[in-house]
Amino acid sequence: MAANGAQDRLPVAVIGAGIVGVSTAIWLQRTGHEVILIDRGEPGEGTSYGNGGVLASCSIVPVTVPGLMRKAPRMLFDPRQPLFLRWSYLPRLAPWLQAYLRHCTPEHARRIAAALAPIIGDSHAEHQALSQGTGAEKWLVPSDYVFVYRDRAHFNGDALGWSIRRDHGFRWDELEGQAFRAYDPAFADHLGFAARLPDHGRISDPGRYVKDLAAHVAVSGGRIVKGEVGDLVRENGRVTGVRIGGETLPCSAAVLATGVWSKPLCRKLGLDVPLESERGYHLELWEPSLMPRSPVMVAAGKFVITPMEGRLRLAGIVEFGGLEAPASRAPFALLTKNIQAAMPSLTWKETSEWMGHRPAPTDSIPLIGEVPGAKGAFLGFGHHHVGLTGGPKTGRILAQLISGTAPNLDLAPYAPSRFQ
Repeated sequence: MAANGAQDRLPVAVIGAGIVGVSTAIWLQRTGHEVILIDRGEPGEGTSYGNGGVLASCSIVPVTVPGLMRKAPRMLFDPRQPLFLRWSYLPRLAPWLQAYLRHCTPEHARRIAAALAPIIGDSHAEHQALSQGTGAEKWLVPSDYVFVYRDRAHFNGDALGWSIRRDHGFRWDELEGQAFRAYDPAFADHLGFAARLPDHGRISDPGRYVKDLAAHVAVSGGRIVKGEVGDLVRENGRVTGVRIGGETLPCSAAVLATGVWSKPLCRKLGLDVPLESERGYHLELWEPSLMPRSPVMVAAGKFVITPMEGRLRLAGIVEFGGLEAPASRAPFALLTKNIQAAMPSLTWKETSEWMGHRPAPTDSIPLIGEVPGAKGAFLGFGHHHVGLTGGPKTGRILAQLISGTAPNLDLAPYAPSRFQ
């Protein structure tokens, strides 16, 4: 950001204390900025708390793969499938859904993957760099990431996704039959094939990880403010403050990193982002009788099993139903049924449940950058289901932009202007 006298000496306001917001705040502090971190709740208690906990660098393949339009109607009427819809919400969802499904082509899948790869492709190293010296690094665990299939034919059905990963430099071992059993004997016999990707990672307690990162922001001199931002104050086209209730907090720049709740503030900045909540569910199994060796994506149920501190977390269900409706029961029942099928000898003491909101733009690519016509207003949201994975890199990029340093990356795919 160009020098601007007294304005430049004001803090940067980071709105949203999830993984993107706390990452941005830490990288800003490391480049010499004062920071105010603002959230309507406590740090790390939203979507950043409830994610699957995998640093899923290889998850560059979007949900909108070819064939989804053909499969989706059947999936919606099959309670065994991991896609749910609150039908009363369909009229409101329809315009977004129509635009979203237009991306179900091989060309779009490859374009989206090419945009996601620089943001999430080196996630473990980015989390290491972010968390070093913060006290949060203890939650970061190096691991494989394993995709489990019924057999090789089932694996070959995902050929496009695996070819995209290969094109972006990902390599994997294929474990079949006894080789998979030797690697991890926890799984049912009907799951006979696995693709093992090394050099990934997991967070053993995502909520506490983000809380520890936010605590480091405070210890490093940052101000933590609890409240809901109603507007950004601008003078001569430049952001000069954020409004919380009747109070205005002066700032030199503002970062909007509030996930799916970013849409109303974006409208006030002249940007109508086609953003929907992809309602995500997790089920935690406490004191499990066995743990998988690594985080696992069970391809048949499209759900993830992640070892965490004292429990297993199951995540991966998708439901469309907006921000207001309460959690549905069917996704929790499906996760229970799926884990019993995948790990039939598993027992546990108790369960806990969560539902939250993943921010899904129609093109599955996050918005990262300055808002055209609103100098000093920056966006960092829209990571769909890879927010934890991509948070540290997004925060680093935003801190560089605010500091006037050009990131070594073409930012055009993430430009907020694409929705102007």
